[in-house]
Amino acid sequence: MTELAQNDAPADALPLGPESLVWKYFGDNRMYLIGPRPAVLQNMLAELGQGVLDHSVFFADTAARVKRSIPPIMMTVYGAEDSGEGTRVRDFHRDIKGDMPDGQRYSALNPDTYFWAHATFVEQVLYFADTFVKRLTDDEKERIYRESKTWYRRYGVSDRPMPADYAGFQRYWDRMMDQIVVAHPTARYGVGYVTKGFPRPKGVSPLAWRLVSPVFNPVAAFLTTGGMPPRARDLLELPWGPGRERAYQAFAAVWRSKPVNWVWDRLPMTVRYNTFAQVGYARG
Repeated sequence: MTELAQNDAPADALPLGPESLVWKYFGDNRMYLIGPRPAVLQNMLAELGQGVLDHSVFFADTAARVKRSIPPIMMTVYGAEDSGEGTRVRDFHRDIKGDMPDGQRYSALNPDTYFWAHATFVEQVLYFADTFVKRLTDDEKERIYRESKTWYRRYGVSDRPMPADYAGFQRYWDRMMDQIVVAHPTARYGVGYVTKGFPRPKGVSPLAWRLVSPVFNPVAAFLTTGGMPPRARDLLELPWGPGRERAYQAFAAVWRSKPVNWVWDRLPMTVRYNTFAQVGYARG
């Protein structure tokens, strides 16, 4: 049964805002460097992948699904605390329920299912910052996690599955990756272009796509596959190897380097952050 949180965020969390690390990293445009990591990992939870398979336009129009999903999630983070963006996201999912192939029922608002979706975004922030910006300290990881607890509670869904601290989150994440996630067809579809090539986006002419795709497809495959945890790569049978891993780590090290960060930090806000983050920072 759906469990909805009734209380305000307790004192075990940290606030979101201009001084928070979640704000600093979640809307950073360098986030594209990790590829579709959170979306693919979300769909590797069988119940969540089945919900997308049964209810989403993901297969018919992937871009439309992404365009519809990202703004309310971003505004849950960067919107005003009393804006209700999080509960609107929750309410989008009320009717996403059905039967698994084995006959078990699923619901997007099951706390364990909902928290996994959130956990992939939290891990996205941690992975992105530590891989492409700077090596995070243990205190910074703890801070990001405690800020993410405030973020999660804005959805108004039970926080029963939410670990108390970052160490607990690490244990939760390792258990999910090692024992729970599967190569659900929805997740396989989401990374199919790694081997088959990316389909021509709507609005791009066939001629333009023939010119661009020979460069775009290998770059997209490199970022997507490199940006996945090794366990997910194995389950999804994504092609990788020691040479590609060395190239990926070298690529990430360049982005983490002081000269690149120095240049990035001096670019205009409109280049460094997406529009949702810009709105949040402008509001202060």
